[in-house]
Amino acid sequence: MPLLTATNIGLSFGTRVILDGVSLTIEPGDRIGLVGRNGTGKSSLLKILAGLTKPDAGTVSLQRGARAGYMQQDPRFDAAETLRSAAEAGFAQLHQLHRQLHELFAQMERAEGQELDQLLAKQAGLEEAIESAGGYAVDHKIEATLGGLGFTPAQFTTPVTGLSGGQRGRLALAQLLLSEPDVLLLDEPTNHLDIEGRQWLEEFLRDQFRGAVIVISHDRRLLDGVVSRIEELEQGRLIDYPGNYAAFRQIRAQRRLSQLRAYQNQQTRFKSEQAFIDRYRAGQRAKQAQGRLARLERERADSSLERPVEMETFRLRLPQPPRTGDTVIIARGLSKAYTAEDGSAKVLFKDLDVRIERGERWGIVGPNGAGKTTLVRCLLGEVTPDAGTITVGPSVRVGYFRQTHDHLAAETPVYRYLQDVILREAPEQALSEQQARDLAGAFLFSGGEQDRPMGQLSGGERTRAVLAGLLASAKNVLIFDEPTNHMDIPSAERLEAALARPKDPNAEPDPAAPPSPAVERDEGFEGYPGVVVLISHDRALLDGVCDHLIVLDGAGGARVFAGNYHAWHRQQLAAARAAAAQAEHARKRREDAQRATDKAKAPAQTAKPKPAAPAASAPSTAQPGTRNKYAGKANRPNPALLSTEELEAKIAAHESQIARIDAELADPSVWRDKAKSDRLGAQRASLAADLEAMEMEYFGRGG
Repeated sequence: MPLLTATNIGLSFGTRVILDGVSLTIEPGDRIGLVGRNGTGKSSLLKILAGLTKPDAGTVSLQRGARAGYMQQDPRFDAAETLRSAAEAGFAQLHQLHRQLHELFAQMERAEGQELDQLLAKQAGLEEAIESAGGYAVDHKIEATLGGLGFTPAQFTTPVTGLSGGQRGRLALAQLLLSEPDVLLLDEPTNHLDIEGRQWLEEFLRDQFRGAVIVISHDRRLLDGVVSRIEELEQGRLIDYPGNYAAFRQIRAQRRLSQLRAYQNQQTRFKSEQAFIDRYRAGQRAKQAQGRLARLERERADSSLERPVEMETFRLRLPQPPRTGDTVIIARGLSKAYTAEDGSAKVLFKDLDVRIERGERWGIVGPNGAGKTTLVRCLLGEVTPDAGTITVGPSVRVGYFRQTHDHLAAETPVYRYLQDVILREAPEQALSEQQARDLAGAFLFSGGEQDRPMGQLSGGERTRAVLAGLLASAKNVLIFDEPTNHMDIPSAERLEAALARPKDPNAEPDPAAPPSPAVERDEGFEGYPGVVVLISHDRALLDGVCDHLIVLDGAGGARVFAGNYHAWHRQQLAAARAAAAQAEHARKRREDAQRATDKAKAPAQTAKPKPAAPAASAPSTAQPGTRNKYAGKANRPNPALLSTEELEAKIAAHESQIARIDAELADPSVWRDKAKSDRLGAQRASLAADLEAMEMEYFGRGG
């Protein structure tokens, strides 16, 4: 039985039809992605499903007893609550019981005698009710959810009034997830999440949440990892596609091609019929021509096919920027810190060395507040680092896309803004009015929109205008700070295609590259040959553009990695698995040692004592035909000569070294260096052999 059903939903804003007879059924366990260009009505449909907006026509039916949960874009919280208590409100009944208990404690501080006895009895009843509602067992769930969405334990006691807009959005998401509705309605849930938060949400929705989900998201990786069905909203109607976003792209492209061919065939037939009618309209076959004209007009009115909406968001013809030298930017020993509100020093990065060569694409990733924008501004000379040096190569011309565009002249029309930008940044590329209008049209500004003042544009429109000017200004270094925040998916994919390297016909595909929907180049588009530096939480964009990463950990650490985000994430997973395996191995070793100790201390010991292992210095005591493992290896530890405490320390040290080598071997770049991979493999084999011998000695002693 469906959890939620929407039937023949209609919605209009004035004369503009937003939803035209939309129907949708959500079954238990469904994972649905709702996609479509910005402004097609996705958010409006979600609000109708949540019961927050009343449609002009149609009905929405929720299964009896089921709950639908929707995350408000402007959440409101009780000013008296802390971050943690507000998150606990997801457990509505339990939250109310906790509030009653806290109020009871306040009364007990002033009570005495019989009144205190009554309050104590009431306390016992409340605590029993709390236990029945899940009690304090939900504490770990609250903390895990808040932690997964980027909050630290130190922030749990922060009053909600002290939270930023982004933090309030993440808190609203935590509250909604903890409430566990039967149908989860999510509108851009990743807006305020860094990469780790997005990965946590993806895993939560895929592996833990048991209800149905319908999600609007511009995060292609989230859609690929979570949904099993795509609903595309186009021209007021829903089109259903099975599979995740990657499957949707392939099926949609095939459908579009079939639709285009059918449209072209029909147009060819219409033209042929019209040519016959025009030729014989006044001759002997005029009556036949008149009949065919009537049929043609009926077919045009009743059966005309629509030209399919194209996937391309804008077409780019980037001018070739001037060539840089081999080395573009060098940073040595770069460090930056600032003083936090509590007076403590917050280190953003320390002793960072970066060397950016011609044509490279660098991504800068890390949690919110890690210092990504500060690092870029240091490289540009806008912020002075605390330590280190920065050298920028000759002939470097930088284009910088910032997160905010408050510097734009509010009264300047779009086409004129583009003319001014190009004239200022690249006079040799100066645009006529018609060329500027053509450029604006390529970025979806059509007709009168090109005359709209910049101050009247939405965030997404302003982003498109700024990108149009930046990408047409012939810069050989482009720096982007979260460029896709206000973009729909097709726009992000087109930006990805625009920043792609010029095609090398002799290059072989990378077998380690992640699956990604292909975005065809425009005819004649040669790619961008300059340097790209990209700050982004968009994993698909990072994978599609970047070949190097600077990873900031939010605690002052910074690491340079050769590869895209997919390769980095794969390495981190391998390291995590190795660490988990090491911890499990150590746990089993401790359990085995404890069992051996318990057995040795048992009252009835009928077994004969185990003979001591022969010392390495006395090989003559070994049995004939056996080989002394430590013979000829003077630098290796002799387990029999070590005390139990020394043996335990040696075992721990060897396990740590093996884990470190495993983490290095998980890096794909290591295997491209045969000498290094051989050396690490030999070291690991030697350490493993030593570890095996020491463990045998340790367990032989009974721990």
